Amino acid sequence: MIKKDLQKFTRKFPVAQNILGKEEFFNAAVLIPLVNADGEYNFLFEKRATNIRQGGEICFPGGEIEENDKSIEETILRETFEEIGVNQERIQILGKLDTLIGPRGMTVDSCVGIVDISSIGECHIDKSEVEKIFLVPVSFFENNEPEKFTVITNSQFTFFNSKSKEESLIPKNLSNNDSYFTSKRNVLVYKTDEEIIWGLTARLVYQVIKMLKD
Repeated sequence: MIKKDLQKFTRKFPVAQNILGKEEFFNAAVLIPLVNADGEYNFLFEKRATNIRQGGEICFPGGEIEENDKSIEETILRETFEEIGVNQERIQILGKLDTLIGPRGMTVDSCVGIVDISSIGECHIDKSEVEKIFLVPVSFFENNEPEKFTVITNSQFTFFNSKSKEESLIPKNLSNNDSYFTSKRNVLVYKTDEEIIWGLTARLVYQVIKMLKD
């Protein structure tokens, strides 16, 4: 590399920091909806339909960022309308949280937004994706710390092919050190009267509450 190449290289640094290799992840975007009901703000949650991936789990409205989406806001507004029938004119985006990196090769971008409804009865949920929606007061999470658990994640670096022969996904001389493929992570769990909220959704709730308290 000569000086001219170095000068050209320095002009390619990103203006805003991002995640290296993000295009190799499953990239999702979600809305963290706040609904003013009975004089206080509530989080609006979805319970996923049982017949889809991660069925029965609790989440926020959202989905995969499509290639032609111009922004995460576009993803969020589209998915929210598809899932709970609230159009973008009734959603006020307040701001974006930092990108959350999930444990299984995914990233989650999220925006907090006010949803202009007085009750969940104004929503029209897509039953093929959503079993139900419900509200939990933000104050519940302000007053109740999540339970914290530690889980160990193991990576699989071999598999059996169609001929029942074991094949390695990486060079064999790299697969002897288990420390490379085992990791610990904390899992947050909120037990509400309605449902148990855990995993990435709980992590997003925790971050919003942390911002409110700081």
